[in-house]
Amino acid sequence: MAGEPPISVCGNATGDAELKFLSSGAAVCSWTLACTPRVKKGDEWTDGETVFYRCSAWRQQAENCAEVITKGMRVLVTGRLKVRSYESNGEKRQSIEIDVEHVGPELRYATARVNKVGRSSA
Repeated sequence: MAGEPPISVCGNATGDAELKFLSSGAAVCSWTLACTPRVKKGDEWTDGETVFYRCSAWRQQAENCAEVITKGMRVLVTGRLKVRSYESNGEKRQSIEIDVEHVGPELRYATARVNKVGRSSA
């Protein structure tokens, strides 16, 4: 679909990013992002329900993500939201996915060094 608005989410990677190459040679990197909202009720903070997003980055960005994203890392992701329906053990299920356009570390709780990647002749 074209024209859907981008979504931005911040969460923790639930595992190391996984890099795969399609038969066409294109790289795709996938990881799951867990996002738990915190709400202040009175004087206490409580955690809301966690939402899990399956994230997919492509080509050079995929290779960069595979080198950097590790389990527990706090990540900011902007991309296009997709909902996939599937059947597992006779049950209908849905997964929420993000086609990643932009990704980076969340710098509130960490620091990062940026290494610029040279352009490839693809």
